Amino acid sequence: MTTDHELHRRRASSFGGQAAAYAEFRPDYPAAAVRWALAPVADREGLHVLDLAAGTGKLTAALVAEGVPTTAVEPDAAMRAELQRALPDVPAHEGTAERIPLPAASVDAVLVGQAFHWFDPERALPEIARVLRPGGVVAGLWNGGDREVDWIIGLDEVTRGEACFADLADEVEVPAHERYEPVQRQRFPNRLRYTRDSLTAMVATHSRLLLLPEDERAQLLARVRGYLAARPETQRAEFEVPLVTLVDRAVLRG
Repeated sequence: MTTDHELHRRRASSFGGQAAAYAEFRPDYPAAAVRWALAPVADREGLHVLDLAAGTGKLTAALVAEGVPTTAVEPDAAMRAELQRALPDVPAHEGTAERIPLPAASVDAVLVGQAFHWFDPERALPEIARVLRPGGVVAGLWNGGDREVDWIIGLDEVTRGEACFADLADEVEVPAHERYEPVQRQRFPNRLRYTRDSLTAMVATHSRLLLLPEDERAQLLARVRGYLAARPETQRAEFEVPLVTLVDRAVLRG
């Protein structure tokens, strides 16, 4: 019998085999969300940021676009290879949130895109505090569907909650910890353009789908395609998908 812990571990490590698809189809992060995450340290001279569990570099790219010197840490070799291919000038290291391969007090901020929920917070939050400079910030960012939009709610129902269209506030958070000031939360609109094929491909990169038996996965994706083909909002060759980026941030005490 598969335990919850084993399932969590399998889901967390499921992305490497789909690294190229993840890089191509997963949503980017809006500049406003990145700026808000970094606001407590934005004026520091020599600002340096760690993108932790950086995956294929979706959040790393947003940081680079803002002109922020960034180091990436990612445990999966295939995901890290995609990041290095796209962003060859960004230092990228193998490592985890529970064991970060950086010196103490070496970065001003640790940002985590779409991954904080995979961490062991009892080990990760003190380890993040170790690499942060005094008054540094940790922030988790998550992309999900705008649950105020009817067709996004319908898509969530079609996927049976297997993709990223659930209410993020009920699913993810940066937990409170004694080393940090209280967590602050903000939401940002993130409207991106997809086709029916590319949106279906994005849905297919989510961990719950990656672990489904192949026949069940194919049936679910067929339902997604049928739903998108029937909705008036997704009839054009390319259409806007209303996403929301949720950001939790907390400042290191002391």
